[in-house]
Amino acid sequence: MLSKSPGQESAVTADPATEQAQHRVTINDIARQAGVSKTAVSFAFNMPGRLSSETTERILDVARRLGYAPNPIARSLNTSRTNAIGIIVPQDIADAFSNPFFSQLVGGIGQVCSDEGMSLMVIPPMRGSLLDATYAALIDGCIVTGLEPRDEVVRVLRQRNLPFVMIDADAPEYVACVNINDFEGARQSLQHLLRLGHRDIAIASFESFSGKVETYTGTLKHRFDGYRAALKEAGLSLQSRGIHNLECKCSIAGGIEVYNRLMQLVPRPTAVVALSDAIAIGIIETAHQHGLNVPAQLSVVGFDDLEVSKMVRPPLTTVRQPIKDKGRRAAELLLDSVRGRFSLSRHIVLPVELVVRKSTQRLGG
Repeated sequence: MLSKSPGQESAVTADPATEQAQHRVTINDIARQAGVSKTAVSFAFNMPGRLSSETTERILDVARRLGYAPNPIARSLNTSRTNAIGIIVPQDIADAFSNPFFSQLVGGIGQVCSDEGMSLMVIPPMRGSLLDATYAALIDGCIVTGLEPRDEVVRVLRQRNLPFVMIDADAPEYVACVNINDFEGARQSLQHLLRLGHRDIAIASFESFSGKVETYTGTLKHRFDGYRAALKEAGLSLQSRGIHNLECKCSIAGGIEVYNRLMQLVPRPTAVVALSDAIAIGIIETAHQHGLNVPAQLSVVGFDDLEVSKMVRPPLTTVRQPIKDKGRRAAELLLDSVRGRFSLSRHIVLPVELVVRKSTQRLGG
């Protein structure tokens, strides 16, 4: 046991952390130690372009050493900026991230945010209401997915005068939007099956509000226009006896559910074209469980070319779309708008490509 020598207590210095807790560091402290004005400290955190890089770095070094962090709420009030953008999704976060497509899309958006020093907020429905979530979101702008331009959420964004960019939507000219060539991707995927001799084909499509092909809009409409074009070239139509449209959730679970339905069709399809890789993967996995050989007994085509699609057994024939690039381009358009820089090209259409792998083969081959 150690004993204290006489007078030792008076020689003990206070813990720096305790001193810091007792004295809340302010911009006055930083200004004094950095030898600059309070205005310069404010510029260093909020508008560093107004200072030389050397001055900014000196101020930030002092702030870090003193343990100072700006109050984000006060900072946003001073600058009218949150330094964050949002991505609006019309489903729960768990459902959204269960689809690998969304993860790759967010990856592209997140890369731009990282490069630009921005935060990214995922905005799902709040207590079941996407409108409430949109009203409550503290963001500088947002990317809208899964909605049409006439949706009430879009009206609220315009009402708030909040910059936004739409993805996969028939946006008017004055609304920035990033799409892919859905028509061509769908046309090529169905052409591929028709050229392999398939005529009994199921289309596994996204759930719609009406369940009627003639009322489809946006992505669904463009892809079904592509299917119609491919069928017409083969002397068929969506109403032909062997052609079936089965709506399901855009997920692996949706693919499992639609497999059970397509197996009850008469005549039973020899091929299925899915509007997403997630649906196609669900179909393939369920076929394996039921002892159905893919592609010998059922050819399957997806859409997206997710990273997992080449690892499925057999590897999935699919339409490749640049998912991460789609997210990146949308984020770049949005940040241009947030910062008052408007791109000359506010409607971007990205190309697609049919990637043939092992999940399809010639009928009877």
